[in-house]
Amino acid sequence: MQTKLVSYVKRKNVQSANKMKDIIKSVHIILKEEKELNEEELQLVKAAKEATFRSYAPYSHFQVGAAALLNNGEIITGSNQENCAYPSGLCAERTTLFYANSRYPDVPVKRLCIAARGTSGEFTQAPISPCGACRQVMTETEHRFGVPMQIMLYGTEGIYFIESARDLLPVVFEAIE
Repeated sequence: MQTKLVSYVKRKNVQSANKMKDIIKSVHIILKEEKELNEEELQLVKAAKEATFRSYAPYSHFQVGAAALLNNGEIITGSNQENCAYPSGLCAERTTLFYANSRYPDVPVKRLCIAARGTSGEFTQAPISPCGACRQVMTETEHRFGVPMQIMLYGTEGIYFIESARDLLPVVFEAIE
């Protein structure tokens, strides 16, 4: 198992002193090989990979699958669904989370795994990362249930483990309560 540390730097204007200030946010990413995964993790990877085959991607030819493990043990899957009237399609992550939340509205998502096959039809070597809209929906799912959701990003050369969707979106848009 390898550990990878990624840092984000955000500049913020401090109005009172009219000075710039660095705010550093770090993300801890664990990189595992498939042979290091436990049975639950392997099952989720398999479900995400299988979901890529249900993708509708006639324009990008990039098939993405996602699998969500809920706290009740259920696994919900989804895949990207494209539409010629872009942006009317929907990413695999949002398809999965919206379906999970509509089917089990009171059950938190424990873990979300994302896998993709490129235009060659083969699974991507490097893990892919969710788009900004998916990251926002993922953080809203965490907010909704009040618990972090572990993220697994699958690639044939390794799987990234990220402890919370908030780590993927360090400056998240939040509702004012």
